[in-house]
Amino acid sequence: MVLGKLKWCVKWNLDYKMKLIDLYIIKRYIGTFTVMILLFIPIGIMVDVAEKIDKFKEKEVPFGAIIDYYIDFTWYFANLLFPIFLFLSVIWFTSKLANNTEVIAILSSGISFFRYLRPFLLAATFIAIFAFFAGMLIVPKSNLGFNDFRYKYIIKKEARNTTKVFQQINENEFIYVNSYDPIRKRATNFTLEHFEGNKLKFKIKSNRIRWVEDDSVFRLSNYSKRTFLGDSEHFESIARKDTLFDFEIEDLAPVNYIAETLTFSELNQFIEDEKERGSMLTNSHLLVRHKRWSIPISAFILTIIAVAVSSFKRRGGMGVNLAFGISLGFLFIFFDKIFGVLVSKSTFPPVVAAWLPLVLFGILAFFLLRYAKR
Repeated sequence: MVLGKLKWCVKWNLDYKMKLIDLYIIKRYIGTFTVMILLFIPIGIMVDVAEKIDKFKEKEVPFGAIIDYYIDFTWYFANLLFPIFLFLSVIWFTSKLANNTEVIAILSSGISFFRYLRPFLLAATFIAIFAFFAGMLIVPKSNLGFNDFRYKYIIKKEARNTTKVFQQINENEFIYVNSYDPIRKRATNFTLEHFEGNKLKFKIKSNRIRWVEDDSVFRLSNYSKRTFLGDSEHFESIARKDTLFDFEIEDLAPVNYIAETLTFSELNQFIEDEKERGSMLTNSHLLVRHKRWSIPISAFILTIIAVAVSSFKRRGGMGVNLAFGISLGFLFIFFDKIFGVLVSKSTFPPVVAAWLPLVLFGILAFFLLRYAKR
């Protein structure tokens, strides 16, 4: 009886102390991550201002537009470097715990490494949930303002693919233009082909197509149409023709970054529309959708790696852990960017590009965790 009560008291005391430790670790985790964000974002803003201040003066950019740009830049920058900020935060404060022998004291009291890891994963859950909703709702709007500003005042090239555009606009029709002018809303060397099954039914060609806003029609210059009726062919040609098509003039050259500016529900519908049109940017849009999920999940994998690496004293102190953390963090970003380029420049699967870095780092986390347990 007495022995049973004694065991219960010891267990209760251990659980109480562990709850205090959990709360302490969660506060340190979230607090260090917040400080890391607040520390590096102003540095990023100052570097960006120093780089672009001449262009601001040259283009006479309004001060209000600059303020709005850097508000959007804050969200863009934080979302871009989220894995590095989180990784360094965990390594920083966990290394301090290890150097103060706090980790050894916790594990020596009979607490397993997995139980010690629990508050880290709980804090990572809070941050992942915030990153998920920010990535779905806030970051897309910030990306719109950020990219609009860059293409309007900073980047000289057009925000669209305006040359040699080819895409499917519906189930049966394909369009091609040699070049598109988004300001004047006109394109050159326009071609539309209509298929039924595998057979070409008619083909429309025009030297120039433009949208007439006042009449809400497409105006085609040097219009010609070939209609195929079995073994016969009907040819029509006129100097100018006003007509309507099953697409908008902007569909000839959509904005490259449009997927990054859409909320999740809008993005799903947009991707389905792009698939029907046969857009060459569909894979890039799919990658954006996958990364809306993969970035928050990376918080758990990077947390496990950081805790496994920095929970024990090392010769060289915190510097070794931070150097290792920075290297792994930038390696993660490197893989992410390389796979992103592969998707945009080839037929590399978007799902592989979004999730393969997590799989690779997940395997690394598994082996580091096994080593840390020992």
